[in-house]
Amino acid sequence: MNQEHERIIKDVMSEKFDVTKHNIQIIKRLEGGMSNSNYVVKIGDNHFVFRIPGNNAEYFVSREIEEETLALASKVGIDGDLTIEMDKETGYKISEYVEGTPLFKLDPSVYYEKASEILHKLHDAKLHASNDYNPFGRLKTYQGYVEEKGLSHDESYFEIKDKLLKKKDWLMSFERIFCHGDAQPSNFIATDDGKLLLVDWEFGGNNDPLYDLACYGNNDFKCAEGILPVYLGRKPNPDEWRRLYLWRTFQCLQWHNVAMFKEATGLSEELGLDFKAIADQYIAKANTMYEKAGKHKEAN
Repeated sequence: MNQEHERIIKDVMSEKFDVTKHNIQIIKRLEGGMSNSNYVVKIGDNHFVFRIPGNNAEYFVSREIEEETLALASKVGIDGDLTIEMDKETGYKISEYVEGTPLFKLDPSVYYEKASEILHKLHDAKLHASNDYNPFGRLKTYQGYVEEKGLSHDESYFEIKDKLLKKKDWLMSFERIFCHGDAQPSNFIATDDGKLLLVDWEFGGNNDPLYDLACYGNNDFKCAEGILPVYLGRKPNPDEWRRLYLWRTFQCLQWHNVAMFKEATGLSEELGLDFKAIADQYIAKANTMYEKAGKHKEAN
């Protein structure tokens, strides 16, 4: 148990719930995610989840935007309305704990119908946030973070990025509505009472709905390919396949930069993960996704 995390949790929780630190029990750290640390905390008969953002999280996440996305998500009732309190200054968040399992530990293909239903509730609501996800602006910003830390991108990054930029206008021509922005299996929770929840709204914003479908293939892209026809309720047309693969190409470049940034700030050693190797893997995946997109001709 990280002693600094234990101190933070007990200090914040004791003040919030007016209990002594002795009565606060930290049960475990939840699996999944490389950005935040989430702990199950017990006070009396009640269980909570306490989130502590990772180092430099403020580079990639706005807590003001997260607060708004949580409010928008509560309108469609797909996140369980679990958030109790979030501190916009520190990013600490207290939520209700529900017994369940994230889909990355299960078989996401079993949940195509339920996950599609959740995403339809979100997308069909046609909500609009005050912020656009702004994918290509975000990519430029993330790239800048890496360069500011003194790391240089390999030529392979610029080669695939330049190819994707040629598709920018086409990708941005589709309607943008409020999307989750990180709808990967680790953010879907299958609860013990049979429900499916979509949590962690840090990357919410207006975007192409198919972006969320591409996220579902974060661990295995076959899951994105499998959920797309279920979500559409029909066979996807060539443009829909292209959007799916091109958005995944973008996501790989985005997470490549995040992994590079983590390497530059010493998190490989701190977390015991080789973020340089992870970054390289994302470039290989980006090229694979772009090639798959090219196999589907544009509709006239």
